[in-house]
This record gives sequence, C-alpha cells and structure tokens, in this order.
Amino acid sequence: MRLLALVLSSLLLLSHMAEAGPLRDLINKRADARSSEMEEEDAADGSTALPAGVKLLADIAYGPDKLQKMDVYLPPPSAQAPTAQAPIIVMVHGGAWRIGDKTHSKVVTNKIARWVPKGIILVSLNYRMLPDTAPLAQAEDAALALSVIQQKAPGWKGDSGQLILMGHSAGAHLVSLLSSQPSIATAFGAKPWLATISLDSAALDVPTIMQRRHPRFYDQAFGKDANYWRATSPLQQLTQQSLPLLAVCSTQRRDNPCEQAYGYQRRAQELGVRVEVLEQNLNHGEINGQLGLENPYTRRVEKFISAQSAGLSEKLGSKP
Repeated sequence: MRLLALVLSSLLLLSHMAEAGPLRDLINKRADARSSEMEEEDAADGSTALPAGVKLLADIAYGPDKLQKMDVYLPPPSAQAPTAQAPIIVMVHGGAWRIGDKTHSKVVTNKIARWVPKGIILVSLNYRMLPDTAPLAQAEDAALALSVIQQKAPGWKGDSGQLILMGHSAGAHLVSLLSSQPSIATAFGAKPWLATISLDSAALDVPTIMQRRHPRFYDQAFGKDANYWRATSPLQQLTQQSLPLLAVCSTQRRDNPCEQAYGYQRRAQELGVRVEVLEQNLNHGEINGQLGLENPYTRRVEKFISAQSAGLSEKLGSKP
C-alpha cells in the first residue's frame, strides 16, 4: 500500500509539473498584458482639430525609412512678431518601443491647443520600432530628427537654440537616454538643447529592471546583454555633460516609476546636473493626455520649461 501511495503521489506530482509550464505561461501572459496595457495607451487613436491659424506640415522626412517622419505644428502669424523666432517643443510618442504614432490624440491634442497658439512650434516624431529596430537605434532616430529640426527651424521661423525635448512612456526613455548622453545626438549633427521632459518612464534604470522579475516586453526591447542594458540605461549614461531634466512620474503605477526617477535624480545631483521629479496622482495615459489642459500639473511643467529661457517664459507667461 505504501508503495502504491508513493507511485500515485509521484504520478500526481508529474501531472502538476506538466501543467505548470502552460499555467505559468498563462500567468506570465496576463502579467505582460497588464504591464503592456499602460505602455500601449498611446495606441488609442484620435483626431486632432487644429486651433485657428495653426498650420500643420505633415510627414516631413528626416531619414530614408517610412517611419522616420515628423509633423510640425506652426503658430498662427498673429502669435509671432514679424522678426521673432518661435521656441520649439519636440514630442516623442510611447508604446513599449513597438507601437504608437505621432498623430495620436493623447500625444498631441492638448499640447497643440495649449502651446502652439502662444507662439511655440510643436514637432511630433515617428521612429522605427521593434521588432526591427531596438531602443538604442530608436534613440538615434530621435537624435537624427533633432538635427534635421535644428537645420529646418529657420525656415519655420523657429529658434533652434530654444528647444525642449519631451517624450512619454517608451518615448520618455528615449529622450531621457539622449538627455543623459547628448553625444548620441551630437554624433548625428544635433546641437545641445535646453532641457528634457520625461513623462512617466519606467525604464530609467534598465539593468535593475532586467535583473528583477519584469514583463517580457522588456526582454524584447533590451535582450540579455548586460552591456546593452547599460548602453540604453539613462541612469548609467549620466555624466557631468548631461542636460537638465524633469521626470514626471505616476504614483498610481504598480511598478513605481517614481522610485527610478528619484534614483536618477540622486545620481544626477552627484554629478552637478539639474534634475527635478514631479509626482502626479494620475495614471500612465493621463500623464500624457492631461498635459496641456488648464490644471496645476500643466502649470508645474510650464514652470520648469520657463526656467530654461526668457523666451519660453515670455511665451508661457509662467515665471521660473
């Protein structure tokens, strides 16, 4: 009887082990779906009605690939003195490094409505994505776009010396990486910009993410090479030449992006680089979509932008 019980127990254990793989896969897939859900909110499309007088220059190529294009929103002539040059905000969309688009409503609608009529040029970028293009090359796309924007700015009556780089989610990771290591951008002919605004990146410290339990879409983005993790990690790429950055982070997310934001800030301060952290009780999509509405969050971001130059302060009417 004891032998029979042992055999039956062993068979039951083997049965559970056989089921564990598919069950574990199912659990992992559901966890991935929950984590990716936040990243994929940029995929929700929507139409954007332009404010009166705002002009759209659509699908301007900055490289040979079909995804290397940008939309440029120009202020109404009435918002600009005849000889004045407009400051520029460059926006990089998110979407887990694999989806998203420069035209999506949460990416541009409220930002256009708020800032372009005040005399600021808004540029929204597309870039190559996974599975064909990994994050470091995506950051290089943004760097190439910056170079082209700075070259074309005079033709748009824009001031390439008053440029703010902004990104959300995966796009926030890309702009944070460029801000940490501006040499990536200067290698493509871009000149340093004033500052960077990182909207709810959860990938400021890539090695730490990859060494903990994490959603599998991070594996798709960053792979298994620890050297690549460091090369694509904004925290590890910080130097004394890094640019000022505002890290906006959601306090509602389970993966706690604010923890990474404060870690990034501490390291930046050690190097003498200005980094501010702005916690917001908003979800991941709201961090993007509500920027530009009349609210304390938008005003706080504008305060940071205004501190970068007198020209931006004048346009935004916000004292630094």
